[in-house]
Amino acid sequence: MEENQIEGRNSVIELLKSGKDINKLFIQRGEKHGSILEIIRLAKNNRVIITEIDKSKLDKMSQTHNHQGVIAIIPPYEYCEVDDILENAKQKNEDPFILILDQIEDPHNLGSIIRTAECSGVHGIIIPKRRAAQVNSTVNKTSAGAAEYVKIARVNNLNETINYLKEKNIWIYGTDAEGSSYYDEQDYKGGIGIVIGSEGFGMSRLVRENCDFLIKIPMKGKINSLNASVSAAIVMYEVMKQRRK
Repeated sequence: MEENQIEGRNSVIELLKSGKDINKLFIQRGEKHGSILEIIRLAKNNRVIITEIDKSKLDKMSQTHNHQGVIAIIPPYEYCEVDDILENAKQKNEDPFILILDQIEDPHNLGSIIRTAECSGVHGIIIPKRRAAQVNSTVNKTSAGAAEYVKIARVNNLNETINYLKEKNIWIYGTDAEGSSYYDEQDYKGGIGIVIGSEGFGMSRLVRENCDFLIKIPMKGKINSLNASVSAAIVMYEVMKQRRK
C-alpha cells in the first residue's frame, strides 16, 4: 500500500501529538522559528527522524501546494470498523452519535466535516468505499489534523450499514430539502446517525428511503442550498447543544 503524507504546520503538530507512526519528517532548510520549533521538539520527543530539504524539493513533493515548510510521510490511513465507533461511544458512556456521509466527493468538504465532527463530540464517521472522497493529504490539511483523532469507517454498502445501526437501536436522520420537519425540532438524545448527502445531488434514493426521519434546514435566500460541510456543522452543533442540557 502507498504511503500517505500530512502537510502544514497545524496538521503535523496534531499528528505528532497523536503519537501515530511517522515514517519520515521533512522540514524546509533554514526554517527554525515559530511553530516549526514546536514540531522539531515534538519530533525529537517521539524519536522521529527529521530531514531538512530545500523549499524547491518540498514544493515538488507537496500535494496541497501549501506545505508551510513541513511534510510528514506516514503509513496508509487506517480506517476502523463500524463496531469500533459503537465501542468508542460505549467507553465514553454516551449514546452513539454517528455521521454517515453519502457520496461526499470533495476532499475539502470531507476535511471540514471531520474537523467539526471532532469538535462536536461525534463518535465516528462512516463513508462509502466508492464514489466518495477518501482520507488523503488534502483532507488531513483541511481538517487541521482532526483526521488523526476521529474514527472513520469505510464500508461497501451504506444501506446495509444503516440497517445494522438500526438493529443497534440507532435512529437515522437524513438531511433533505424536502424533509418533513426542521432539524432543531427533533430530539437527538438517544443513539443517532446523521446522514449528509452529496454536494450536488443529496442522498441517494435508497439511503433516503432508509432514513427514519428526514430533516431540513430553513432557507431564506435565493440560492436555497448549503455547502455539505456547512449543513453537517449546523446539525452536529444542534445535537451537541441538546446533549449538553
